[in-house]
Amino acid sequence: MSVKRMLMIASSVAIIFVQEQALLFLPNVQFTVLLIILFSSVFTLRESVLMILAYVFLDSLYMGALNPFTVVPLIVSWMLIPILYNTVLRRTNNEFVLAIFALLFGFVFGWIFIPFNMIQTGIMNPLPYLIADLPFEAIMAGTGFITVVWAYKPLKVVMNQLVDGVELYQKKTND
Repeated sequence: MSVKRMLMIASSVAIIFVQEQALLFLPNVQFTVLLIILFSSVFTLRESVLMILAYVFLDSLYMGALNPFTVVPLIVSWMLIPILYNTVLRRTNNEFVLAIFALLFGFVFGWIFIPFNMIQTGIMNPLPYLIADLPFEAIMAGTGFITVVWAYKPLKVVMNQLVDGVELYQKKTND
């Protein structure tokens, strides 16, 4: 892996982390789903896995939640995006297909935590968890859908320019 690719992965982790912390005051309103879809479209599956592992570790460390009942479902859920993007979605760039995926992912993300919460709390009925988390899942699903529809294409253009090494701003030459 080249130094440029490593720096792009590190920058991607920083972008995901900072935007999530900046929007922390709004429950489940974030651009994380959009950004991980975007970065998965630019990076290889291996690079995406490294990015997600670094992001989850940084986020968990910062939030004081280096707890396997939090870290494991975070890794599992965020890994679904690059895995499904590279397999089921066949690396599509259709923003409407990706928006539907982001909408569904908002609910799946919450459901992945249910078994871990059941084990941790000892309450073996999944219904209270599902009912309590449903409004937050809906917010995450709606935010994911809207942000992918509105921002995926323009961000993809910028990322392709960065990956291809094209200057975003052309330098003026005095001829």
